[in-house]
Amino acid sequence: MENGFNGRNRASKYKRRRRILYWILIPFLLLILVGVGYGTYLFSKTKLAADNSFDDVRNGQASTLRTKDIEPIKDSFSVLVIGVDTSEKRSSDGRPRSDSLILATFNVKDARVEMTSIPRDSYVHIDYPKKNIDTYTKINAAHAYGGPELTMKTVEEKFQIPIDYYVRFDFDAFLKIVNALDGIDVDVPVSFTEQNSKDEADAISLKKGKQRLDAEEALALARTRHIDNDIERGKRQQLIIKAIVDEATKITSINKYSSIIDAVGDNMKTNLSFNQMISIAKFSMTNNIKMKSLNLKGTDAPQNGVYYYQLDENSVESVANKFASELNISKPFPNALPYKDSKSSSTADSE
Repeated sequence: MENGFNGRNRASKYKRRRRILYWILIPFLLLILVGVGYGTYLFSKTKLAADNSFDDVRNGQASTLRTKDIEPIKDSFSVLVIGVDTSEKRSSDGRPRSDSLILATFNVKDARVEMTSIPRDSYVHIDYPKKNIDTYTKINAAHAYGGPELTMKTVEEKFQIPIDYYVRFDFDAFLKIVNALDGIDVDVPVSFTEQNSKDEADAISLKKGKQRLDAEEALALARTRHIDNDIERGKRQQLIIKAIVDEATKITSINKYSSIIDAVGDNMKTNLSFNQMISIAKFSMTNNIKMKSLNLKGTDAPQNGVYYYQLDENSVESVANKFASELNISKPFPNALPYKDSKSSSTADSE
């Protein structure tokens, strides 16, 4: 009799425990299923955006400076980030000039990204036989003449390293991404006043110091160039890219990814395939990526009333050799001095 009572008691306790586990686990499982569903939705949405953004420049061929095909993340690679202003005012006469250029290398072995900003007014040689163009002018004209492909070729000629991939954004994407993130945290390096995205003069005023920037303020910080020079402007653009990455990788930003994908998909072009993007993303999520900025040097060099920026050749060669080391290829300028800049910065991505 006692054994029967004890058996029923154990069975009753088991049922109660099972009910408790049931009510604890079911909501948890629902959350997982919702997460999986959201993840699947984002994956599909990202793939569609990536496919629509794909641009097979050079007919899918590798850079002529490569001796073999490469594949991220199996190999280290380079990326040219091209920023353009496609507003009606600036693109009414055809393809716009590039407003910003950032050359970056992705060192897979050491999980390191090194980058430099190329001033938009840099005086360079542009060769484009298709349109009988063979001239020296501002580097930002390359995009107006021949789009991303000619821009890649022009940067290759200047630095003598292969440009494997490019990513082109316009300012609409920039505004929408920062809006989707509800702003970014930036340590603004200098106080300034700048026009907004609608070209309204003195619409944005920022003070030096750490603060939360909205989209218009971040864009103003990225664009302002009259307070110093294009070298400093490039540093500010890299600062903003880092802030966007930091914000986007926060766990609290997950529910904003759908809006970010919309912003990127509508305003981006790249020759990176969706699978390549996934490989890079997986690598970045499983490694502590170090980011370092390299600084180019140069001087103002106006000609016939037109402003140009003359890059210091020794600086270009030193930076190019540094990039070559990151790509594990031969240095294009073996006699150049090693890169050295006490102001270069090195940071690790937020975990």
